[in-house]
Amino acid sequence: MSVRQSLLARATALTVAIATLPASAQTLRYANQGDLKSLDPYTLKETTTIAHHAHVYEGLVTRDKDLKIVPVLAESWEILKPTQWRFHLRKGVKFHNGDPFTAEDVIFSADRVRATGSNFLTNVATDAKFVKVDDYTVDVMLDSPNPILVSQWDGWFIMDKKWCQENNSVAPTPASATSPSYASLHENGTGPFYIESHQPGVKTVFKVNPNWWGKPEHNLKEIDFTPIASAATRVAALLSGEVDVIEPVPIQDIERVNASGIAKVLTGPELRTIFLGMDQTRDELLYSNVKGKNPFKDIRVREAFYKAVDVDLIQKRVMRGLSTPSALMVAPPLFALSREFTRPKFDPDGAKKLLTEAGYPSGFEVTMDCPNDRYVNDSAICQAVVGMLARIGVKVDLLAQPKQQYFAKVLKPGGFKTSFYMLGWTPASSDSHNVLHDIMGCRDDEKDPNRGEANLGGYCNRELDVLTDKILVETDAAKRDQLIKQAFEIGNKDYSYVPLHQQALAWGVSNKVKLTQRADNEVLLYWATKQE
Repeated sequence: MSVRQSLLARATALTVAIATLPASAQTLRYANQGDLKSLDPYTLKETTTIAHHAHVYEGLVTRDKDLKIVPVLAESWEILKPTQWRFHLRKGVKFHNGDPFTAEDVIFSADRVRATGSNFLTNVATDAKFVKVDDYTVDVMLDSPNPILVSQWDGWFIMDKKWCQENNSVAPTPASATSPSYASLHENGTGPFYIESHQPGVKTVFKVNPNWWGKPEHNLKEIDFTPIASAATRVAALLSGEVDVIEPVPIQDIERVNASGIAKVLTGPELRTIFLGMDQTRDELLYSNVKGKNPFKDIRVREAFYKAVDVDLIQKRVMRGLSTPSALMVAPPLFALSREFTRPKFDPDGAKKLLTEAGYPSGFEVTMDCPNDRYVNDSAICQAVVGMLARIGVKVDLLAQPKQQYFAKVLKPGGFKTSFYMLGWTPASSDSHNVLHDIMGCRDDEKDPNRGEANLGGYCNRELDVLTDKILVETDAAKRDQLIKQAFEIGNKDYSYVPLHQQALAWGVSNKVKLTQRADNEVLLYWATKQE
């Protein structure tokens, strides 16, 4: 989820014409369908939330405009030996409250991001031991080589140890927290913006950090973020000039916005894969009329669900062409051999037969968890799936909720609380290993307790895990691709998930904002220049 193909991904992605802007035009007003609930950068691994945090927090590394890993708070690094990396930290950096950034903050953040309550457990490997060499040098010691170490760190932000200790925020704030922590309502990063005010559900105001160590590529003074859940209200705000940028534009409104003469819509492919997952762990589903057993433990039921879903119809009718049906749990640009995979054909009759063979000739009932303000047309996709499953006798009770309630439910401590769900995932490392480890890995691995961090349904195949571990340390690209292929073949054979598609981005942008468009690695990126 952390490769941010978004206009507001980070301050350096906003380029505003410096010489021509009057002072009144130096505020960029942005609206999104979802809210920014927590300012704690370890609470929720969700792309939009990470993008907002990236205004104020920074990591040791990040991705540049070409999606390449580049230094940020780590000025440089070298590999002393395959299991020892040395990082040289940037000097003269200060947190927003004036505290100096040092090695102590890196070590503290490495511990905090891996602590109970964090949703970023796999960004920093369990075996990574951070050792202070001096105030501006840190060694990372590993049990085994990890050639993608720094790629995994994209989206891991560094926090101020002293500030966290003083404000009772040493522990991360979990997504399911019922009361906010100090860190969830306040920030203290090193980034190019600081937050002047934060009213969850209402408005968040970002102000330029005048003491930022970097060189701004904009002349913005302020970014005002307002969550607008209603699609119609969001579009109306753009067309009335109330806001400058909205995301997403409802697919059905794209033509209207483009014809308005006031704004335009930018669309392009994204690396996020939208998929369906099933509880394959519990002996009895939490939310179903089937008692005493779990239908999803039967591969025939999982195959039936897969073959009952018509992804081409979803692409045509729901997404109006703005999606790419997927045979894998990873986007094609991230895996060279993805073209060798094809989806099983849509086959509702075959699906019905499989359910009968599994002992459910009349189908069964199950609740489906779905966000309604997170992905492009997310609620409509889930409604389409409900209708498709009804054709094979499965009655789905759709529970569509705002993303904050959705994630608080499905990520509830003590066990993921869902029987059937839709989710989207962008690999934090832009690498297949992330999907195989975080989404498809067994959750009960004693040697690697963070494996399966986002595996809500508990799918497990030890052979896949063995391949995943080999993939992590393999440095030969061709051999590595073959290992990845074998792992995905196992997952597909097991009908572990039902991949749907990679969605398209749809940004609504005022004509007062001049845009430069680039295509890097088949992902469209945009930078804005606001004009009067």
